[in-house]
Amino acid sequence: MTHFHIRRAASGDATQIAICLQSLGYGADADLVDAKLAAFRDDTDAVLVACKGALVVGVVSIHVTPLFHAPGHLARITALSIRDGHQRQGVGTALMAAAEQWSWTSGAARVDLTSGNHRPEAHRFYESLGYGTDSRRFVKHRPAEG
Repeated sequence: MTHFHIRRAASGDATQIAICLQSLGYGADADLVDAKLAAFRDDTDAVLVACKGALVVGVVSIHVTPLFHAPGHLARITALSIRDGHQRQGVGTALMAAAEQWSWTSGAARVDLTSGNHRPEAHRFYESLGYGTDSRRFVKHRPAEG
């Protein structure tokens, strides 16, 4: 197994984070990633990266929001992506463990995430970490202007 370490993302990581996100087909470029990193707050948002030396090989983003209907907070994983060529080396598992630890420390009562219907392998990965389905997510996209 290859060794890596996990740390909070910094502005200088934007280009490498964008490369990781592109591994899953996300269209985020370095400018967008840098703007998001600058806008996030340390107490409610975390972006963690897994690094092998100076190379960022994975990223996870987590956001905590208060629950209105119940005590505690909800932590939502909004992205988990591993750089091409670095999958199945424990990076995703380690990033998820770090994201959960950050979430619990931040007062989360639960952690949730969304995984596209077209990603059954990702579903098996999340289930192997103890995640299960408990509700149905409904989405409505903003209409195109024009």
